[in-house]
Amino acid sequence: MFFANAQRKEAPKPKIKDTVTVNTVPAKTVVVKKDTVIKTDTIIAPVKTDRYGLRLGIDLFKLSRSFYDKDYKGLELVGDYRWSKKYYIAAEVGNENKTTDDARLNFTTKGSYIRVGFDYNGYENWLDMENIISIGMRYGFSTFNQQLNNYKIYNTNQYFGEIPPVTSGQKYNGLTASWIEVVAGMKAKVFNNVFMGFSLRFNRLITNKQPNNFENLYIPGFNRTYNGDFGVGFNYTVTYFVPLYKKKVKPAEEVKKTPKK
Repeated sequence: MFFANAQRKEAPKPKIKDTVTVNTVPAKTVVVKKDTVIKTDTIIAPVKTDRYGLRLGIDLFKLSRSFYDKDYKGLELVGDYRWSKKYYIAAEVGNENKTTDDARLNFTTKGSYIRVGFDYNGYENWLDMENIISIGMRYGFSTFNQQLNNYKIYNTNQYFGEIPPVTSGQKYNGLTASWIEVVAGMKAKVFNNVFMGFSLRFNRLITNKQPNNFENLYIPGFNRTYNGDFGVGFNYTVTYFVPLYKKKVKPAEEVKKTPKK
């Protein structure tokens, strides 16, 4: 007798590549493929906008000085317009009435002035801040008149004492002056759309129309000339910002990180 055993062996099935997608979080997708994990993140960047508009205000220094200085009355209005991200078109308009009591002269200056120019904001704000630390330039022009109230004659011989002041009252009308100035200042947001700021100014006269026998020692908008062509100025302002429109700083886009294996 002969015995025989036989075993049937099934042919191997073809391998099937499995792909598993996990999508539990919309912003993150994990793909498993052949023991390899590819992770891809998608982030939507927030849209940041800058406000553009007109800022208007007043110089508190000149306004307050009119109350405590009996020899001075003045008012200055200030404003700027945001032209681009860093540049602002700026202007100041004012009027002054000042009596100067010098060592030898007492005179009254009355007139108006305007200054126009630009400011460059060098401060990099973060979040929604709108503060300004700026440097800029202005061109100034003033029209005014002078009145010589009294003057003293210098006497080299002091034997008879000081000569009493001579009353004059002579007026000089139709005077003008122009200048350029470098401005450095800052503005800080204290309330919604309300800014406080100050600036320092260094002036240089370009033209100066003055009488033959009288020198313009004080020019509205320029301040004291100090017997020369240079001067300095200062203001302390409160302004209100009127927003007109907005510009996107960074457009909405998807920022995709490099896949990590």
